[in-house]
Amino acid sequence: MKTFKLNAQPRVELGKKSVKALRKEGKIPAVINGGAIVELPYSGTLKEGQKVVALDEKRGIITTDITVACEDVRKLIYTPDIFEVDINLNGEEIKAVMKDLQFQPVKDTVLHIDFLQVYPDKPIVMEVPVQIEGHAEGVKAGGKLTLSMRKLKVKAVYSEIPERLVVNVDTLGLGKSLAVGDLHFEGLELMNAKNAVVCAVQLTRAARGAMAKANEK
Repeated sequence: MKTFKLNAQPRVELGKKSVKALRKEGKIPAVINGGAIVELPYSGTLKEGQKVVALDEKRGIITTDITVACEDVRKLIYTPDIFEVDINLNGEEIKAVMKDLQFQPVKDTVLHIDFLQVYPDKPIVMEVPVQIEGHAEGVKAGGKLTLSMRKLKVKAVYSEIPERLVVNVDTLGLGKSLAVGDLHFEGLELMNAKNAVVCAVQLTRAARGAMAKANEK
């Protein structure tokens, strides 16, 4: 996975008025989830921007509210690539991945970003782009290759997650498909339904005609 360096500032004021002012300044409110799990009531010291979100009556998780500049995250957001994001927050580096984006429905501007803090020994679930490789036998026979799932959900420690999931289709015949259950990637657990079709070679009108003529002989 590629690395993306990002500077951030802690966010203390959380109201709508504060958020509106931030966006006018070209900044985006964001949150880093996945911090330490602590016992409730929490008696420790929180850093600027941190808060404890209850998981149940006895446990909570530390999250960190931050702001980032719109220009700084443009290349992180408007790309099909996935990144390990190294967030510099007051001199402390936090490793994270981007989990969710909220867009303004009309202007399509980014309203909020959710990051997930990652650890060397803790698996995460993340969507990874699918890349088709090879020339399918069914395409050579006149079929059309279609990609139904452009991303797949994988579970692994973040250091094992690749930039792309390469799927070879050389042996995929006419009218045949590859499902999630047909795929295997070392070190990764695929989380999508096993019967979900990833790609297929569809019969075109020309291919159907050629098959019909061949059957008539």
